[in-house]
Amino acid sequence: MTAAALVAATGPADTGRAQAQPRPLDRSAAPHPARPAAALVTAPVRIADAAAVRLLHPGDHVDVIAADVSGAAGAAPPRVVAAGARVVKVPEAEDGPAEDGALVLLSVPRPIAAELAGAGAASRLAVTLC
Repeated sequence: MTAAALVAATGPADTGRAQAQPRPLDRSAAPHPARPAAALVTAPVRIADAAAVRLLHPGDHVDVIAADVSGAAGAAPPRVVAAGARVVKVPEAEDGPAEDGALVLLSVPRPIAAELAGAGAASRLAVTLC
């Protein structure tokens, strides 16, 4: 920036001050528009039946169902958490017991990803192919 442009933008320098004071913010100016959130995100989801996950391939569409397995009276019935989610990736089989289920990466809208995370923490998740 040239010196003339700098003076025009900030005004003449006050030689009586050792350091320029910051100018107050103009709060009437509109804020910069936020970057729009991505419509779809990739969500890692742990499915209870590892054998069912091994049947999946990238590009498949699945419904993810949450089931309460606590056995408590009045437990919520199974519910579809994500309908028509696209399988992005099926990671290699993990070391460890198959009872822990298996991971699959699904492409879903951001709000559904949050629901999947919550349902996975409170319920066992299953998939059905669409």
